[in-house]
Amino acid sequence: MLHQIYPQVQHGYAYELNKDMHIAAAHYIPDEKAGKCQNVHGHTYFVNVTIAGDELDDQGFLVNFAKLKKLVHGKFDHTLLNDHAEFGHDTPDSYPSTEAVARTIYDIIQKELNRLDNRPECVQVFVRETPTSYVIYRPKRSNLHE
Repeated sequence: MLHQIYPQVQHGYAYELNKDMHIAAAHYIPDEKAGKCQNVHGHTYFVNVTIAGDELDDQGFLVNFAKLKKLVHGKFDHTLLNDHAEFGHDTPDSYPSTEAVARTIYDIIQKELNRLDNRPECVQVFVRETPTSYVIYRPKRSNLHE
């Protein structure tokens, strides 16, 4: 695996972990202005999530890497993203663009992190769609702890 350098997010937490994943998935953007992207096509998405916090859990983890992989890779790998409820609406905000994929991954992870006693935060989701195109989603500070 190619080791990558990611844009850094500033935070005041003591711990930061990053988990890399690959997701093979198809999608389409249901809008004629999307050009070729309105046709079903696939990508091998490269995803990196950044989790930060001040306290470790009772196993000595900020969060278990396997849990993060199950939440993201286990849900989206080898699927048509448009078939998922998160992307199944007829509004541009819910089309499975790379931006929406990154935001949705954040939402899924943070919902799970909110259940943990040590309360880690997802501070960044990086999604590379192609070798030359990627998106970063960082929640606004007002979204943290929701």
